[in-house]
Amino acid sequence: MSTLPNWTPKDIRESQLENELKECCGRVFIDSAPEFCIPETSTINLKHVDVILISNYQSMLALPYITERTEFNGIVLATEPTLQIAKQFMDEMVKYIERTPKARQASLWKKSNVYKHIPLAFNMDSNQNSKPFLWQQIYSTKELNNSLAKVKVIGFAEQIDIFGSLQAQPFSAGYCIGSCNWVITSNHEKIVYLSNSSTLTTHPKPMDHIPLRNADVLVLNNLSQTPHVNPDSMLGEFCVNIAKALQTGGNVLVPCYSSGVIYDLFECLALHLEQSGHVSVPMYFVSPVAEHSLAYSNILAEWLTSNKQSRVYIPEEPFPHAALVRGGRLKHFSSISLDSFNTEFKTPCIVFTGHPSLRFGDIVHLIELWGNSSNNLIVFTEPDFPYMEALSPYQPLAMRVVYCPIDTSLNFSQANKLLRDLKPKNLIIPQSYTTPPPLLKHRTDLVIDCEATVFSYKRNNVIKLPIKRCFERIDIESDLASNLLPVEVRSGVSIATVTGSLMAKDNKFKLQKLTKSQMHELTSESPTHTLPPINYTWGSIDLPLFMSLISKAGIYDAVVDQNPNGCVVHIRSHETVVQMEENSTTIVCDSNSKIRLILRDIISECLKRI
Repeated sequence: MSTLPNWTPKDIRESQLENELKECCGRVFIDSAPEFCIPETSTINLKHVDVILISNYQSMLALPYITERTEFNGIVLATEPTLQIAKQFMDEMVKYIERTPKARQASLWKKSNVYKHIPLAFNMDSNQNSKPFLWQQIYSTKELNNSLAKVKVIGFAEQIDIFGSLQAQPFSAGYCIGSCNWVITSNHEKIVYLSNSSTLTTHPKPMDHIPLRNADVLVLNNLSQTPHVNPDSMLGEFCVNIAKALQTGGNVLVPCYSSGVIYDLFECLALHLEQSGHVSVPMYFVSPVAEHSLAYSNILAEWLTSNKQSRVYIPEEPFPHAALVRGGRLKHFSSISLDSFNTEFKTPCIVFTGHPSLRFGDIVHLIELWGNSSNNLIVFTEPDFPYMEALSPYQPLAMRVVYCPIDTSLNFSQANKLLRDLKPKNLIIPQSYTTPPPLLKHRTDLVIDCEATVFSYKRNNVIKLPIKRCFERIDIESDLASNLLPVEVRSGVSIATVTGSLMAKDNKFKLQKLTKSQMHELTSESPTHTLPPINYTWGSIDLPLFMSLISKAGIYDAVVDQNPNGCVVHIRSHETVVQMEENSTTIVCDSNSKIRLILRDIISECLKRI
């Protein structure tokens, strides 16, 4: 970057701006330490967030910005591999950037009247990039460690209670080691968050989709970034192109992360090199966390496929890269500046190193070293960064470039097939999943097609989810439950009345038997306040039984008149009328008459009780 010429906008007069901007082949770059687009804190008050659920280690990289630089005071849940591998990734980034510190931080270019006039090498109109003044430099090692110390580790299918109101469970997503999908349930509702997932057979534990079925709401996100290509065919092209470069005596550079697909690349490439006669070509894995990554991956058997788990009982390491290291075919180093690397280094060779953005890390020096020869090759496998934009500050570049994106996340076809099996009632998806990608508008199959009610969203949209808590679970104390007298109201349905004290604590409810002191307190609050009756009457009045009972009570002159709504019983001796209808019974008499109480008791005897 330091060798590139300065660039200044024609219509902007900022004396110091020319020191911040550099030009290369018509593109403009910022000469500053790397900055990161962090989660938006302006639209979400993180103080009110109670829980953060981490789906995989790639979703965890911004966590220190949240836990250490905001008022967030909730809990963070993640699996053990997610926590440890995320720490690797973050350690790697921090160390890469600390190795080559910048003397100054560029900031003038971030003014809104400036950056809009700069032909930058990335799209400033995209939603993520439209607010560069919110970008931040990498967190410190102290912030990183403090943040990770706040993470609660959880295993697959382990149920975590959230304030007594909800339960959260992670289930294997099959995407990377420790990756998961989250099932959030109450006693009567179910929400599923389905993030990066894979049904392909690689090294992680296979996807567990059965617990995701029949959700009230399913949120689908993070499908494949390259849905038009097959990861298996890309892996084949990766190996073939490397073999071709080695045949001409060239070196191969592979920008990569320190975990994930790289384990599959080691395994497949080593086998292909044997078959193509290049078994003597060394592979170098260069990263500040290279040794830890290779070692840690081989102690995670329980988080891997059954195939790799079974190797532990032979006993062998789950991954073949351990044997490659012992045999000297794969060598790992923390930096290319080490004396040990310079001693071992020989060409032609294959170097796996980071960072895939090509903006920091050992890869910057290796591109400068090998970029002038067309025999050399750089192979991009990570789809997270547009490879042509990543290479733009290195132009002109003579080395060959091959793009073999390997994204094992669900593509649209796999996602649609999965949704047909999961059968969610409501589906929440990004709006971009409802239409084909802009560059593949003819591919109408690259959309989500689901029978569920679909709700799409875009940035800063608020969606009202079609789910309500209609019922709550209550536990009944055993003493109170033993006194219940259920009455069958229809076949298979019995009901009983309950009188007790409802206790609520931590969103848990319990019905307890009323104590004598509670009953005294209730009745003493008001002279007219009485306890609920022990039982209630219900049902239709049995007219013959009613007539029999009033005769026994000494009433012999009752006359029944039938009408369309029921009947009317006239008692002439007491000038009283009893109106019996389908949904009510009314006694019409002198307000001071004792006959009303007699008739009330008789009617009560004619009804069923609960």
